[in-house]
Amino acid sequence: MLTKRLNNVTFKNRIIFIFLISSLGPFICLGLISFYTIDSIIGNKVEGALQSNLKQDLMSLENTLNNLNHVSQQLAYGGNTNRLIEQLETEKEPYERLRLNNEIRRELNNITFSNPNIGLLMYYDPDTEGYKFENFRVRGDFHPDNLPLMAEYPEITYYGPHLSYNGSINQYVFSIMRKVNLPDQNLYLYIETGRNALTMLFAPQNRKESSRRLLLLDNEGEVAFSEVNEVFEERTPFPNREAASSSGTSGGYFWSKEVSNQGWSLVSVVPENEINQERNRWLLQIAGFFLLFLVLAVFVAWLLWKMVYRPLDKFHREIKSLTQSEEREKEELTHIPEFDFLLYQTRSMKRKIWVLYDEIEVKEKRRADLEVEKLLYQINPHFLMNTLDTVHWLALMNGQKEIDKLVLSLNKLLYYNLGKMGETSTIGDEIEALKEYLQLQQIRYDFQFDVDIDVDENSLGLPSPRFLLQPMVENALYHGVSDDGYIYVGIALQDDSLQITIQDNGAGMSREMIAQLLDEDTEDHDKVGMGIGMKYVKRILRASYGDEAKLNIRSEVGKGTVVSLRLPVTEEAKASAAMLARERKEAGGQEPGRVLEPADAHGIAEAEVAPKPQQPATEEE
Repeated sequence: MLTKRLNNVTFKNRIIFIFLISSLGPFICLGLISFYTIDSIIGNKVEGALQSNLKQDLMSLENTLNNLNHVSQQLAYGGNTNRLIEQLETEKEPYERLRLNNEIRRELNNITFSNPNIGLLMYYDPDTEGYKFENFRVRGDFHPDNLPLMAEYPEITYYGPHLSYNGSINQYVFSIMRKVNLPDQNLYLYIETGRNALTMLFAPQNRKESSRRLLLLDNEGEVAFSEVNEVFEERTPFPNREAASSSGTSGGYFWSKEVSNQGWSLVSVVPENEINQERNRWLLQIAGFFLLFLVLAVFVAWLLWKMVYRPLDKFHREIKSLTQSEEREKEELTHIPEFDFLLYQTRSMKRKIWVLYDEIEVKEKRRADLEVEKLLYQINPHFLMNTLDTVHWLALMNGQKEIDKLVLSLNKLLYYNLGKMGETSTIGDEIEALKEYLQLQQIRYDFQFDVDIDVDENSLGLPSPRFLLQPMVENALYHGVSDDGYIYVGIALQDDSLQITIQDNGAGMSREMIAQLLDEDTEDHDKVGMGIGMKYVKRILRASYGDEAKLNIRSEVGKGTVVSLRLPVTEEAKASAAMLARERKEAGGQEPGRVLEPADAHGIAEAEVAPKPQQPATEEE
C-alpha cells in the first residue's frame, strides 16, 4: 500500500520533498544538538547561581545562630550574671533581692545593647513554667513545647523560624534554649534573634520580593519550616531526603539543598517556569532563525521550481494541447536541449493532427450545408395551391391590377427562395423578401394585422443566411395573430452583434408548444405557409455561426410572443455595411426604418403605426 502511494507522488512533490529533507534535515539536527547543549549550559548556570545564593544564606543563618550560641555560652557558664542569680536565690532581704534583680537585668541589657543581633532574652523555669529577667515585654503565654523544633542537642536546642515572643516586634525569628550551669537550680536560657537580623532571608513574613523561597529541614530530614506550605508541608518528610543529591525537582519547583555543620539543612526552591524563562528565550531565538531559514528554503524551492519544474510544465501543457487546446502553434522553449527537442517532435505531430482536423471540419461543414440546402428547397405545395386559389378569387372579384400585384410578389418571393439571386444574401435582401411575403399574407387573410419594420440603416449590408426573418414572422402569423394583430420586426446593430426582435400581441404559446416548435427530431406533418419553420432557423444558425448565435423565445398565453435573435458581427462586415449605407444615402435611397402599409385585399384602410405589444413573461430558449 505504501509503495503504491509513493509511486503516485508527482514529480513536483518529489522535488519539493527531496529539497526540504536535504536543506532542513541538517538544520534540524544542528538545532537539536544546540538545544541539548544550551539546555545543559543554562541548567548548570542556574543551578550554580542558586547554589551560590543558598550557601550565602546558610552562612548568614549559621553566623546568626553561632552568635546566639556564643552569647548563651557566656551567660550559661560562669560570669557575673550566674553569681548574681545564685545570690538572689539565697537572699531573704527584700531590698537586697530588689537590688540583685535590677543588677541582673542591667547585665542582660548590657549584653543586648552590645549585640544588635540579640532580641528577646530571658530565663525559663520548666518546673514553674514561668520566665524571669526578660529584657522585653513577652507576648502571650510562652512555652518551649509550642516552638518549631529545628535541631536538638544535649546542651542546646534550636528553634525556628517562628513568630517572636517579643511584644515590640512582629517578625519571624530563630531562637535557642540552653541549660544554665547553676547548682540546685533548673533554669534554661532563652535567646531570640534581634530585629531585622534575618529580614531578607524569609518571605512572605518579611516581605521578600523575589520568587525564591526557603525551607528548613531538621536533622531527620523533615520540613521544620516552609515558605511554600501548599507544596512542602511542615512536619512532613522532604522528597528525596534519603538521597545524597543536592538538587532536584518536585511539585513544579526546582530545589537546591545545603547541610549545616549542626546537621540541619537549608533548602532553596524556585518555580520551574522561572528557571525555564532563559531556556524559552533561547528557544524563541532558535525558532526565529528556523523560520528565517524556512523562508529562504521556500525561496530556493521556488527558484528550483522555476528553473526545473516550469520547463517540465510547459512540455506537459504542450502534450495536453493536442486534444484540449485550439491553439495551432506555440514557439515557447524550455531552454533545456532535451526538452526542446521533444517539444519540436510534439509540435510536428500536432501540425499533422490539425491538418487532418481541418479536412474533417471542411467535410462536416459541407455536409451541414447540404442538409440546409435540402431543407431550403422543400417548399410546401399547399402554399402554392392556396396562393393560386387566392389569385383565382381576386380575378373574379377585382380588376387586373390586383392580380398583377399578387403574381409579382409571388414571383419575387419564389425567386429569392430558390436562390435565383445568388448564394449570398444580406439583411437588406431579407427585409425585401419579408415585405413581399407579408404583402401576400395580407391579401390572403381576411383579418387585419399591422407590421412595423424598424431596421438600423447600417445593418442593411451585413451578410445573413437566406430566409432568416420569414420563418420567425410566419411563426407569429400562424400562432395567434388575428384581427387588430400587430407584429414588430426590429433589427439593431450593437457593438459586436446584430440584435433581431420579432414581437406580436397574439394568443401566445405554452411551454410545450415552444418545445415542440424547436424540437428538431419531430416531423413536420402539418406544414403551413412556405413550410420552412423555426427548425430551419436553428439549423441555419448552427451551420453559419456555430455556438456564437443565440435564439430566445419568450411567450405567455394570451399576451403574445417575442422571438430574439443575436448574431455575431465581425469588424470587416460592419465596415462593409457602413460603406454600403453611405452609398445608398448618397444615391437618395429610401430610409429603411418605416411602417409597412400594404393595401388590404378586402378594402381595409391603410395600417397605422401601433404601439408595441406588452412583453410576455414566460421565457424559453
